[in-house]
Amino acid sequence: MPVNWREHIVSTPDVLRGKPRIKGTRIPVSLILGYLASNNTVEQIMDEFPDIVKEQIAACLDYARDLSDFETVA
Repeated sequence: MPVNWREHIVSTPDVLRGKPRIKGTRIPVSLILGYLASNNTVEQIMDEFPDIVKEQIAACLDYARDLSDFETVA
């Protein structure tokens, strides 16, 4: 099931200095991506952060994919 990251990821200047985070939490996307990069499973991440669900973790990956597709013109 595809996840639209825009439903789960927010960035506001008054929380975490505007870093992208999981909506309703102070958990930055970068932290979740770091856990995934360290070969933690979705279940392990949810055990560590009981306030988040599988769809929010998938949204972090979808967010990262969108960022990697961003192109700049030199």
